[in-house]
Amino acid sequence: MAGIESGTESATRSAVSRIDTSRPHPARVYDWFLGGKDNYPVDEELGRRITAMQGDAPRHARANRRFMQRATRAVVQETGIRQFLDIGSGIPTEPNLHQIAQSVVPDARVVYVDNDPIVLAHAEALLRGTPEGVTEYVQADAREPERILEQAASVLDLDRPVALSLIALLHFIADDDGAHRLVDTLVGALAPGSCLVLSAMTADFEPENVRRGIAAYNASGVTLVARSHAEMGRLFEGLELLEPGIVSLSDWRPGAGELGANEIPVSLYGAVGLKP
Repeated sequence: MAGIESGTESATRSAVSRIDTSRPHPARVYDWFLGGKDNYPVDEELGRRITAMQGDAPRHARANRRFMQRATRAVVQETGIRQFLDIGSGIPTEPNLHQIAQSVVPDARVVYVDNDPIVLAHAEALLRGTPEGVTEYVQADAREPERILEQAASVLDLDRPVALSLIALLHFIADDDGAHRLVDTLVGALAPGSCLVLSAMTADFEPENVRRGIAAYNASGVTLVARSHAEMGRLFEGLELLEPGIVSLSDWRPGAGELGANEIPVSLYGAVGLKP
């Protein structure tokens, strides 16, 4: 009926009205690194400052996306999991996680979670999956794992295995701000046979470059932390790591055309752990 907007349109308008363009946002800076258009001058400014100090920052962002794609395919093909909970999903970038999963198993069920209004504004793009599958979006803060689980349970069967995806999220959450509680609560609520797919920044390979990047983010009001290999390992306690374990993203099962071990390490660790 003319003059009446849909719930999606109303939510989109509300989301756009709540986007803070006065401060950079990690998801929008990440979008700029990937060559996207869903960012603002303040995000581009921070992205350019970081790139000036750490010239391979865009390469790291691209490597992170490729890791997500490879890990998602591995989870589907090697574990038989058909349900995905992607927290900190960020601005939609082709291909999205549901497109990867549903290209292998069309009936895969995917729940995206993010608290950035700009992601809500793009939720319709996120929700276009296969007819056989289910793709939903939940707006929630990653620091509210109980709320996330409650809402995800309306789409996912938490009594069956779920792949929990925390891609490039935890380096924005310090340990004393609940990073371990977030992981422990979410993994603890999942059924045996579930898995954790995680990537996070490290200073193990390029400590000075990473230090400068952290300082630039912190100066812009964005928390950023780097974790050592041992600290990353603690996030996977009690889980069985898929080969090759916790490694630089460039070394996690590089595909055809990717350099892998011959490439300069990406300053993010990635791994997939199975819950016994």
